[in-house]
Amino acid sequence: MPNAYVAGKGNLSEADQALVARRAQALGPAYRLFYETPVHLVRGEGVWLYDTAGKAYLDTYNNVASVGHCHPHVVAAMARQAGVFASHTRYLHEGVLSYAERLLAHFPAALAHVMFTCTGSEANDLAFRIARAHTGGTGFIVTENAYHGVTYAIAGMSPSLGSGVDLGADVRVVPAPDTGPEAGARFAAGVQAAIADLQRHGIRPAALIVDTVFSSDGVYTDPAGFLAPAVAAIRAAGGLFIADEVQPGFGRTGAAMWGFQRHGLLPDMVSLGKPMGNGYPVAGLVMQPRVIEAFGSKARYFNTFGGNAVAAATAMAVLEVIETEGLMDNCAKVGAVFAEGLRGLAKTHAALGELRAAGLFLGQDIVDAEGRPDAARAGQIVNRLREAGVLISATGPKGHVLKIRPPMVFSAENVACFLDRLEGVLKQG
Repeated sequence: MPNAYVAGKGNLSEADQALVARRAQALGPAYRLFYETPVHLVRGEGVWLYDTAGKAYLDTYNNVASVGHCHPHVVAAMARQAGVFASHTRYLHEGVLSYAERLLAHFPAALAHVMFTCTGSEANDLAFRIARAHTGGTGFIVTENAYHGVTYAIAGMSPSLGSGVDLGADVRVVPAPDTGPEAGARFAAGVQAAIADLQRHGIRPAALIVDTVFSSDGVYTDPAGFLAPAVAAIRAAGGLFIADEVQPGFGRTGAAMWGFQRHGLLPDMVSLGKPMGNGYPVAGLVMQPRVIEAFGSKARYFNTFGGNAVAAATAMAVLEVIETEGLMDNCAKVGAVFAEGLRGLAKTHAALGELRAAGLFLGQDIVDAEGRPDAARAGQIVNRLREAGVLISATGPKGHVLKIRPPMVFSAENVACFLDRLEGVLKQG
């Protein structure tokens, strides 16, 4: 577990130390706090978060607040609908249909159905059930440090949750992709080997599921198109391709609305979550109609809160902001500035290794003097940035990758602020 996740007391005030103790007593040991000295946040606005003393923190991590914390258009839509009506999808309501149609318009025409959930975990759990019903298979392939959710089935396909979570017996892990012109061939070879192992044990493959920027594996974005051979391999074995867009989706990569589009692919199913409601719990699963036929003919799907009227109104407002404020284009432009700035810093700071980026989703390796992954230094940087008023985290199986994914309203001025404070931390040694 990266140092960024150490739940310590650090220089906390007595009041916040008491809060940490209350948290441990009430919530138990499985929860984690970010940073050696946890942050007590009470307010957010745009790309900024504020603690109890009024100190401002530049949020360079939370893709949940995709259009900025407490965006007024989103807050107004949420409050307005909550004051009128809120119920589930078993009643007719135009709001959920209008949102479904608007959302689907951002997908290739073949992805024509959407089902709503509250979380990305639920969306992936639903995809799990549908894939099994459609293919008759039970085998799933994931990357070695993947995170797809916390339900029983999906936690069993999320190795990044730690050694306390057992992988499913029908789950196979493959090495994350790397960089370079052979990335696609090497990743596909890993997937093919996993398929062969499933078949050798009498297990029919059901699906390959990947986060399309491999964020928990360390952020692997290029070369665009490298995913295609692996998808061809799973389909040749009778399985489906599930694109997990919970983290990269809704325009964050800058080049397209969805990460799978950078690879020229048409998934069988696409899971959505986190940024969909800008903090409101709304998520969904988009799919090709043929894959739901077997599941839909035998099972009812119902989610008490998934697709309720308030969720639909909130998600619609988020989509409107993305469209009207040109946030996908902003991700492309500001993301390029961000990447250029980090590469510039790397010329004078050897701790900055390889950078992998797509729009406002960046993974910056932290390395030692020999160029090896340096998780301890990454954790130090994360915690020192927190002290400097910048929130960030680390990821990857070795915990040495700075995970950078700020709200999509991030500006060039915000980038300059981040780079200035990062350089200050790097100069501390």
